[in-house]
Amino acid sequence: MSGASGLWRTTINKVTGKLRNVIIQTPRVWKRICLISFDVLALMIAQWASYALRLADWSPSISWDRLTIAVIAPTVAIPVFVRMGLYRAVIRYLPEAAIWTIIKAMAIATMIWVLLIFLMEMAGQGIVPRSVPFFYFAIGTAFIGGSRFATKWILTNGTGLRRNEEPVFIYGAGASAVQLAHALQGHGTRYVVGFIDDDPTHHGRDIAGYRVFSPAMLPTLTERYGITEIILSMSSIPASSRQAVISQVSGLGVRICSLPDISDIVDGRYIVNQVREIELDELLGRSFIPPETSLLRHVLNDRVIMVTGAGGSIGSELCRLIARWNPKKLVLYEANEYALYKIHQELEAHGCNIVPVLGSVVDDQCVRRTIRRHDVQVVYHAAAHKHVPLVEANPLEGIRNNVFGTLTVANVAFDEGVEKFVLISSDKAVRPTNVMGATKRWAELIVRHKAFQAQATGRMQTFCAVRFGNVIGSNGSVVPLFKEQIARGGPVTVTDPNMTRYFMSIPEAAELIVQASALSVGGDIFLLDMGEPVRIGDLARNMIRLAGFNVRGQDSEDGIAIDVVGTRPGEKLVEELFYDRNNAEPTKHPKILRADSSAVAQYPLSGGLKELKKALDEEDETKARTALFDLVLFVPAEAS
Repeated sequence: MSGASGLWRTTINKVTGKLRNVIIQTPRVWKRICLISFDVLALMIAQWASYALRLADWSPSISWDRLTIAVIAPTVAIPVFVRMGLYRAVIRYLPEAAIWTIIKAMAIATMIWVLLIFLMEMAGQGIVPRSVPFFYFAIGTAFIGGSRFATKWILTNGTGLRRNEEPVFIYGAGASAVQLAHALQGHGTRYVVGFIDDDPTHHGRDIAGYRVFSPAMLPTLTERYGITEIILSMSSIPASSRQAVISQVSGLGVRICSLPDISDIVDGRYIVNQVREIELDELLGRSFIPPETSLLRHVLNDRVIMVTGAGGSIGSELCRLIARWNPKKLVLYEANEYALYKIHQELEAHGCNIVPVLGSVVDDQCVRRTIRRHDVQVVYHAAAHKHVPLVEANPLEGIRNNVFGTLTVANVAFDEGVEKFVLISSDKAVRPTNVMGATKRWAELIVRHKAFQAQATGRMQTFCAVRFGNVIGSNGSVVPLFKEQIARGGPVTVTDPNMTRYFMSIPEAAELIVQASALSVGGDIFLLDMGEPVRIGDLARNMIRLAGFNVRGQDSEDGIAIDVVGTRPGEKLVEELFYDRNNAEPTKHPKILRADSSAVAQYPLSGGLKELKKALDEEDETKARTALFDLVLFVPAEAS
């Protein structure tokens, strides 16, 4: 018996295999013609079977009346099927939910047929038994639905051939979208069902063999075709509407990927590999301005540059940028051994002279030895403790590293004749309410004090600071935390959904920092244009939807929940970049502003440093906090 069953399975596989090849190789137009022809025949057979069941006679007599009624049935049904999209569906990827569309289409067709029969009866063209329409509906649904799911089984059963393909839509109908659709044929695990486009003149048309749909139909199409992913062809979507498009698509509970502008893809050779997950900064809608290469070249090319905190998120991105601009030497100064090892290993491939130095910014001798030995010309000071709750819980270490570390590096840079010193500051330095923000404000004041010293002594040295908000994906940022929580299935923890923060990408921040340093004349605090602040509650919801999940309680009862846990010590609901935006001056770069720093001389910095150092030596947290905030809360008539 087992041998017979094995032979039977082999025979079935051979037959289905031949049918599969015939179906796959048949052009799409002929497939539709065959499908319509089958439906016409099936509906006429359904008519005959309905009469046979009602009359208990399997060879009912055929009259002109009955023949006319039988012809009317498919004549009415086929246009309904076309309108309901039964001939646009890709049978191989037909979802189970499509049976409801078939039932609905068959019900509408049956009701129209019954109405026409009623009109014929009134004209004396014969009478149809009342039970025949019910039999016709049931048998017709079985034929229409069964034929499609049987074909799907033939195309997918027993082949192992691309059974893991997923149906996708491409948003956009431009050249790059068409190129992507063709590239995906026979590659990867995606199958393109059609295009989505905003242009109403394209709706209902076929482009390159794919139907174009309206964005308003997305929820229905996603359910009808079982779509799990939508690819955004970004060059087909105007920059002004990209954020709205991403926001609209992100609420459908599907994965969202994007294809870069076609100009970024060389000859289309790697177009399939260019499909990637949508980045959060694309959802935030930040406008991108290409860097001014002259500014980057002026400050980086053929220079000896040192980056403190070189293994951190901002420091490492600065190092990557610097390495691409052929510096004479790049010194990586980092206290974390593993972080230093990682960034050193990564940058060695660039071919420039990379020098790793393991040391702390509070170690005067190590900083001085490094700057003197390598004749450093430019210092980017990114080393700092930045995590607000941790610094709040460890104020002495935060003050030692952020305040006195900055003081140490700035003093050595001043003594050794470094041409340019750039502090990486934070928006938390504006009217600080936590230790981390207060230490960053101290660091800004220290750097401006050194700048004035350099100007007073006639030295050709510039000291400046660059202030900005959160960078997406940085160490300590909320974005990696949300990603990790989403990957675990939730919940996503939010301190306060109404809390707002500024965000920009790490590469953009690094480019703007370097360009700002090239604009410095000494004593500047540069403010990066961060766009509009983002509500943390909105950020959490958008990240959940971008990952292809629903927000529990808002989108559906299933999905990932958002838990509100309350603000942490030292956190502000609203962060600021300016003390007074009206006094911020524009620069030649549209995303870089310069703060008014004229009032720094009024700060009693020397006395404050002595009090702060004494509190650290005594390890008195209370006194250290008092000394820390007494200075930064002293606000003279300044507008930075």
